[in-house]
Amino acid sequence: MKKLKERWGIESNTQIVLILIVFAVTGSTASYIGKPILAFFNITPETFTTFGYWIIRILILFVMYQFLLVFFGWIFGQFKFFWNFEKKMLTRLGFKQFTE
Repeated sequence: MKKLKERWGIESNTQIVLILIVFAVTGSTASYIGKPILAFFNITPETFTTFGYWIIRILILFVMYQFLLVFFGWIFGQFKFFWNFEKKMLTRLGFKQFTE
C-alpha cells in the first residue's frame, strides 16, 4: 500500500479504497449503459460485422469511461486525482493539447 500511495501521491488508505471503488463503479457503469447507446444507434452484430460491432463498442465504452471516471471521481471526492489521471492518459494517447 505504501508504494501505491507514493506512486499516486495520496495520503490515506481511505483514499485508496475510494479510488478503487471509483474504478470499479466506472467500469461497470460504462459497460451497463453502453448497450442501450448502441441499441439507440442500431449498432448490432447483425447490422455491422461482428468485428465492426466490437470495434465501435470498445470505442464508445472508452470515451464514456473517460467522462464517467472524472464524474464518479467528483462524486466520491477524488476529482483532483482523477482529473490528473485523465490528463496523464490523454497526454500518453497523443492528445496533449486537450490537457492544457
